[in-house]
Amino acid sequence: MNLPLSASGVPAMAVAQACAARAREIIRGAFGDGPAISVKGNRNIVTETDVAVERAVHEILAREVPEHAILSEETAADTRSGGWMWVCDPVDGTKNFAQGIPHFAFSIALCYDEVPRLGLTLHPLLDWEFRAERGGGCWLNERRVTVSGRASLAESVVSVDLGFDDLRGGQQLDLSRALWTKVQGIRTSSSAALGFAFAAAGKWDAYIHRQLSPWDSAAGIVLVEEAGGAVSDLEGNPASIYSEAVVCGTPAVQRELRLLAERVSGRA
Repeated sequence: MNLPLSASGVPAMAVAQACAARAREIIRGAFGDGPAISVKGNRNIVTETDVAVERAVHEILAREVPEHAILSEETAADTRSGGWMWVCDPVDGTKNFAQGIPHFAFSIALCYDEVPRLGLTLHPLLDWEFRAERGGGCWLNERRVTVSGRASLAESVVSVDLGFDDLRGGQQLDLSRALWTKVQGIRTSSSAALGFAFAAAGKWDAYIHRQLSPWDSAAGIVLVEEAGGAVSDLEGNPASIYSEAVVCGTPAVQRELRLLAERVSGRA
């Protein structure tokens, strides 16, 4: 399927990159300034920067692709569309951002029939742009990247994120304890968007999260798949943007991690 051109005649990826460039500008201008914070829920916050970035992205998309739907975390979380739909997380890893920890991302995807066709995740401080289109491979800036290709957990560094829910976070802690003697290292990203992107680029070998929303995973699914990786839910079914629990990474490691996660959860 060909991706649509915008109203100004530029490709969809150029629209995504324009959104990312504006997000970079806003985020860099605010980082380290102690942004105003509101509490959304248990361990879940939003800053004025999240809202400012999301507003700027909506303005660009309204101008360039006015006929497309937009699903975004802060102001359009309930959007659903079987046609073209953009999915945006303005600042993924908001708690890191608010604490002045330089590990967070802007993420945007374009879906059709709720399947990601294009994904872009930007680390705005490092200027690392992970991007992919269906059939075009995965790229980190101007370098094509792939998953690591490691053959087992024993060789691997794995990232495990906890999320906000007490039960699911506890399951992730149980999994981390079970993993500890089986892997080279365990990392916590606290940014799902970078969790997927780092797996796609082979910076770690697999990533697992049990509490995802579409804006967390939409770009990441296409990034990992175009990098040659596997992406599934905990039962081994292909992951969708609505899958809450997702395991991704280099195929052999992803499968081994998924099966271990099932056993720890008492499902297998």
